[in-house]
Amino acid sequence: MRKELPADFFRRDTVVVARELVGKLLVVDGRESRITETEAYKDDGASHARTRTRRSAPMFDTYGHLYVYLIYGMYHCLNITTDEGPGAVLIRATDGDGCNGPGRLCRCLGITTQESGLPLGGRVKVLDDGHKPAIARATRIGIKEDALLEWRFYDADSDAVSRR
Repeated sequence: MRKELPADFFRRDTVVVARELVGKLLVVDGRESRITETEAYKDDGASHARTRTRRSAPMFDTYGHLYVYLIYGMYHCLNITTDEGPGAVLIRATDGDGCNGPGRLCRCLGITTQESGLPLGGRVKVLDDGHKPAIARATRIGIKEDALLEWRFYDADSDAVSRR
């Protein structure tokens, strides 16, 4: 049975949510793909939650909302807010559509900063269909501060992940 995740799913600890999102279905405009890789960001040195700004406000004020930001002036990154803030889970990759890497994922799905702060359930949804992948954990990718935290989770059997 497929069901949309309730907002309370995201009201929990960011690291727990990041792990449990692996294997769920990301649905954007009816297009479904399975989440294969995530990273948790909360009150750590690599997180936007270090300082509250206009851009990072969704991380502080919401759970179960989109937090989309631009990196390098050209790549959007899709996050889902968690834990009554501050916290968010970066969606790094999904399966079957070549949308591996956070920037490519947003480009494939047409997600931009215009959607930051919106609640899940509109154009973007996350569904649970009961799929239970083998989940591995590792350090996050491309960060320097708090680089040893093993807050990256991925489907150990999927090819749609970063193998670093």
